[in-house]
Amino acid sequence: MTSTTRVHLIRHGQVVGHDQPRYNGQTDVALTELGISQYQRLAERLADRRISACYTSDLSRCVIGANIICARFGIQPVSCSQLRELHIGIWEGLSWDEINQRWPQEWQDRMADLVNYRVPQGENLLDVQARVMPLMAEIVERHRGEELLVVAHGGVNRIILLNAIGAPLSGMFNIEQNFGCHNIIDYYGDGLSTVKLLNAQE
Repeated sequence: MTSTTRVHLIRHGQVVGHDQPRYNGQTDVALTELGISQYQRLAERLADRRISACYTSDLSRCVIGANIICARFGIQPVSCSQLRELHIGIWEGLSWDEINQRWPQEWQDRMADLVNYRVPQGENLLDVQARVMPLMAEIVERHRGEELLVVAHGGVNRIILLNAIGAPLSGMFNIEQNFGCHNIIDYYGDGLSTVKLLNAQE
């Protein structure tokens, strides 16, 4: 296995409103003080790595953290709209309780088919996969043999991790992604990939 490319895949830090389950989606919510400190600890954790590039969702909860970590390496993060979280349509910004009260049948329909169900004006998991994975393939090819950083979201990260282990999107919630977590994926020159670290936190 030659030309290994190592991706450090980060979920953004804790955000305002974290204490009540909700779909932030592509709403640009703010980081909490803990969210900022999670990025600072990640920067320390990664300090001895040879990070040569960083790609981040263009939402501020990712961009802010990418800048914190990249300052350690003297590199500039590249913002990519393709790495945004799943757009949850008319449910954006609403708590799970609010959604279940206002759209009980639609909520059940989505829970029954996470892969294909599309909230009105939003995306489903196949849509997100279709914009995220071509970008990841491009990034890995561009940085063959290097070590790089990708800062994204819980849903996006799960899709990338499921792809890396060859698992279906239906396994979305068989993988946990806590705020500020660190994953490592090694991509090999023969097209294989291995998840080396999952949902690690300080």
